[in-house]
Amino acid sequence: MANVMHYTKLGGCFFIAALTSFMLSKAFADCRKVETLKTEASVKHNKAVIKTIKGEGEDLIDCVDIYKQPALNHPLLKNHTIQLKPSETETVSGVQDEIFQSWSQHGECPDGTIPIVRRTQGFEHPPSKTMPQFEPNKLEFIPPPHHEYAQVSLHGGQYNGAQAGFNVWNPAAYNADNSIAQIWVVRGNGKALNSVEAGWIRGDGYQSTGCYNLECPGFVQTSKKFALGVPISPISGYNGKQYDTFISIYKNTNSGHWWLQVQNEAIGYWPDTILPNLRGSAELVSWGGEIYDSQADGHHTSTQMGSGHFPDEGFGKASYVRNLQYMDDSSPLTFKDPAGLLTFVTKPSCYNLIVKDKTPNMGTHFYYGGPGFSATCP
Repeated sequence: MANVMHYTKLGGCFFIAALTSFMLSKAFADCRKVETLKTEASVKHNKAVIKTIKGEGEDLIDCVDIYKQPALNHPLLKNHTIQLKPSETETVSGVQDEIFQSWSQHGECPDGTIPIVRRTQGFEHPPSKTMPQFEPNKLEFIPPPHHEYAQVSLHGGQYNGAQAGFNVWNPAAYNADNSIAQIWVVRGNGKALNSVEAGWIRGDGYQSTGCYNLECPGFVQTSKKFALGVPISPISGYNGKQYDTFISIYKNTNSGHWWLQVQNEAIGYWPDTILPNLRGSAELVSWGGEIYDSQADGHHTSTQMGSGHFPDEGFGKASYVRNLQYMDDSSPLTFKDPAGLLTFVTKPSCYNLIVKDKTPNMGTHFYYGGPGFSATCP
């Protein structure tokens, strides 16, 4: 079967997640003790709303003054000057599809505002998302409890960005469990870890285990076209049409900020102020799938990763990540194909991964995923 891919337009069934982990410096640890009351956050939010758009279902999209967005409540961004777009020389060329979400059929946010899903208006300091610790001397990952991974990584260089096309599916998710496909850009370890992450998520969205999108303190949004946390569609079908969305994270060397781009739209950035370890470059980049397993039923979760099928089923059945590329600090700043990828799979009987040879349509790519709980995955 020929590999026929379609770029997904953003609209109905999944969540794009923009996630962040912070260095727990003394200053940041102190500021985390101060919780913003939901009522106070709601008042601030309401005062900043310029327009409200009724989206699909019960979703309400508030068009919020860009200079009154939740990110700027972060103590380290008190006097932050918003960078409205990346410098022209460092704008990434993505795919040609126009960014589209279903809510935009009902209205458009005015210039000088950003769209925020009303359910994410409360601004607090929830715990950061956990991720596997990397032991560089052993070239090994150590997963945190209740997390499963199937990922590939680059280590040992100076990385200023990473990108890939992520196949979009609708995996089953149970209880408070999550299924995620994402890019990680990382420097440091333990309490000195900084990471910025983006992808799609199916599940409770880290309601109990962390935060994402504009609930995370510090992500500055600049796009008025794209609402973080809104479902995306269409999705891939088993043995049917395959859809993917292209995601880039890259550092703007002029400002030091780390930008998130989806397709051809620059969504926003993580300021270097809140990521002291990433003021230089990243030392690790990863692509792949993650599962949060609460083991609520006393056994491994039935939450699926990717398509819910093992990678040996191949294109149209297993989920893929294609055209993996990274950016280093060489001049000119361009994305390059990776070599020497490290693979990391926590439990192959539940979720697995197969790296494939480079091809014209898929570039450097891999298949990953699995069904979770089964006779071979107790």
